[in-house]
Amino acid sequence: MQKLANILIVDDDPDVREAVKIILETQPYELIFASNGEECLEQVKKKTPDLIILDLLMPKKDGFEVIKELRGHPSYPRIPILVLTAVKKEAAGRRYELETALRMDVDDYIEKPIQPDDLIDRVKRILTRARRK
Repeated sequence: MQKLANILIVDDDPDVREAVKIILETQPYELIFASNGEECLEQVKKKTPDLIILDLLMPKKDGFEVIKELRGHPSYPRIPILVLTAVKKEAAGRRYELETALRMDVDDYIEKPIQPDDLIDRVKRILTRARRK
């Protein structure tokens, strides 16, 4: 089966990475993994993913820092980001705004625990929107 999208999954919890893998490997996606923000940015420099699924609370650069770097430097292309975290959306948004004075520029937000059908639907929607641009 031809892979339709390249997705980078970034989470410090190996169980979460495995759960996302199990859910998304049923779809025609190439999956790449990183366990922290530094690894995420290294992967992006190697090959630009079609989507990043990003945890917010991680060691060695958290998700907030990754978003700030990806959105703040013109050297990075505009990569869709789906935040996948246990941090409530309102709290995450407030923290980001306090730290950056900006709205958190992500494409969607999903809270843990993961609901498989919800994750698949959101990934498909984001990828469809990104292809239309």
